[in-house]
Amino acid sequence: MALRCVYTDLDGTLLGRGGSLFRDADGGFSLLQGRALEACHRADVEVVPISGRREPQVSEIARLMGQSAYIYEAGCAVMIDRERTLLVGDLEHSDEHTIAQTMLEAGLPEMLFERFDGRLEYHTPWHTDRLYSHLFRGLIDVDEANALLVERGHDDLRLLDNGAIGRPMEGLDITHVYHLVPKQASKAGAVEIHMRARGFEPEQCIAVGDSLEDLDVAHVVDRFFVPANGPERDPRLREAISQLDNVTVTEGRMGDGFYEAVVSTLAERR
Repeated sequence: MALRCVYTDLDGTLLGRGGSLFRDADGGFSLLQGRALEACHRADVEVVPISGRREPQVSEIARLMGQSAYIYEAGCAVMIDRERTLLVGDLEHSDEHTIAQTMLEAGLPEMLFERFDGRLEYHTPWHTDRLYSHLFRGLIDVDEANALLVERGHDDLRLLDNGAIGRPMEGLDITHVYHLVPKQASKAGAVEIHMRARGFEPEQCIAVGDSLEDLDVAHVVDRFFVPANGPERDPRLREAISQLDNVTVTEGRMGDGFYEAVVSTLAERR
């Protein structure tokens, strides 16, 4: 079946070192990401960026890519042709009082900082101006964090692991980025919303990503590709990959891996 859509994570996947579309994993200049996007355009394949980033950042990247749909704040929201769909369950949100503000007023970031003292902090400076989530970095047990949320009466929220990052934190050899989001928010759920809106079948879609949260999308698309840098950084990702039969780890890292995923799939489906 012909390929119709590629869902792609940004940092550590489509984007190279420093979050650049024109750098590879080592910081060298590269056109491979652009060539992969060009190949998708020529084959009439939509490319949907998926990110934990805030909407202004993701919408600008989508615009530069020439795409009209994107998923942001780790699956809290989907924008399709200027129409927004929220995945926030029954949590109340408005421009005057956001879900992120409600979390802050409830003391949830401070609660997590207290429990994981020295192992969790805000992912500055990208933690500001968020609407539906809070953004942290560190190295913690996500199951323990979510059990704490339930214990304190916040079972409508969850903490998710969005992958290892290169930004260090004192005392930690490995640092991950974490999102506190509404329980219903997920990248996989957002992908399903986009697929339904476009009328795509799973067999017509692939996805590329480098984190455990990204890997959940493998359950709703035909094939999932993980750039080599993902399992290099995160042993838990390697273990999770081994449990799925539709996941391929690319030889290339970051944007090279994205190029490999796109070009190999298009070649197979001519």
